[in-house]
Amino acid sequence: MPVSAGPKPVEPPSVEPTPVEPPSVDPDRNGAEPGAEALRPHAEHAFAAELAALAAQDDRPRPARWRLSPWAVATYLLGGTLPDGTVITPKYVGPRRIVEVAVTTLATDRALLLLGVPGTAKTWVSEHLAAAVSGDSTLLVQGTAGTPEEAIRYGWNYAQLLAHGPSRDALVPGPVMRAMADGMTARVEELTRIPADVQDTLITILSEKILPIPELGQEVQAVRGFNLIATANDRDRGVNELSSALRRRFNTVVLPLPETAEAEVEIVSRRVDEIGRSLDLPSVPDGIDEIRRVVTVFRELRDGLTSDGRTKVKSPSGTLSTAEAISVVTGGLALAAHFGDGVLRSGDVAAGILGAVVRDPAADRVIWQEYLETVVRERDGWKDFYRACREVSA
Repeated sequence: MPVSAGPKPVEPPSVEPTPVEPPSVDPDRNGAEPGAEALRPHAEHAFAAELAALAAQDDRPRPARWRLSPWAVATYLLGGTLPDGTVITPKYVGPRRIVEVAVTTLATDRALLLLGVPGTAKTWVSEHLAAAVSGDSTLLVQGTAGTPEEAIRYGWNYAQLLAHGPSRDALVPGPVMRAMADGMTARVEELTRIPADVQDTLITILSEKILPIPELGQEVQAVRGFNLIATANDRDRGVNELSSALRRRFNTVVLPLPETAEAEVEIVSRRVDEIGRSLDLPSVPDGIDEIRRVVTVFRELRDGLTSDGRTKVKSPSGTLSTAEAISVVTGGLALAAHFGDGVLRSGDVAAGILGAVVRDPAADRVIWQEYLETVVRERDGWKDFYRACREVSA
């Protein structure tokens, strides 16, 4: 009886040496540049000029199929000025060492897990890492309670499958499979929201660097350059703990909340400005005082202590993350632009703050009212803010 030799490997596509310029993308059918009319362009499109400038100046060693060296990737995320005077805007405001460890992990055979409470820029960092390393941040699996194995592995074109049976032509590769074959960086967002049995589909991929296709008796072998970035948090409801076997396949980097109020104000201001430009909203500097107030309120309620350390306050049930502060300020700018004089004021952000703080109408409303009366009411220069918040809370 003949003995099976095991699954036949699928030959990975030949890959030419990585060019220094960013990937070219054909213009859309109207002749516009990629992402020109997109509400939220992909990182590789929104920051194409910065990536090109870094590639042109980057003379350091690059891992296989990386478009930039690890040093240039870190510079892209953290910002800096290149020798030719080009300014690279920071994409992440936080400890440099965290970014360096994350980038170094991707240069090894270990996958990267970005862990943190909601709103710590895990998805943002993941997208920009993939854009800088591979020039493509779109090889993405979005984790939900309903994510099936096919989203991570592969699916089938059922018309082809019914007509001709299992074949390579009938197989529809998923983002991870495509990244393995092309030596790219794949992303899995909200890994802990994916059911545990589906999560474990990644174990063989991350440990053996292969993806079996038992229906065809074949397998896809990862080529050099492949790696995976996953994000996860353990605060929200509906979280599925990672198995110890899967967690061992990752190098975990914890993204902290901003250390200081000024750092958080900078993050909120920068992101609101970027979002506002795409929505034709007023510039952020006109409302910097209100941004500081929003950040102060969120930090004090989050920490359970006022910024001067004198008064303890109760914390509501919500996370009050930096991402939520960005949302509150963006909504306030829209109100100011469309129903005000274009200047961000207390009345524009009051409703958004109420919605972010009061998630549990019974318990959180009491906490918010107590905070308003004992902290906000007594704070110098905050009378207009107090009145606006009282009005929407009535």
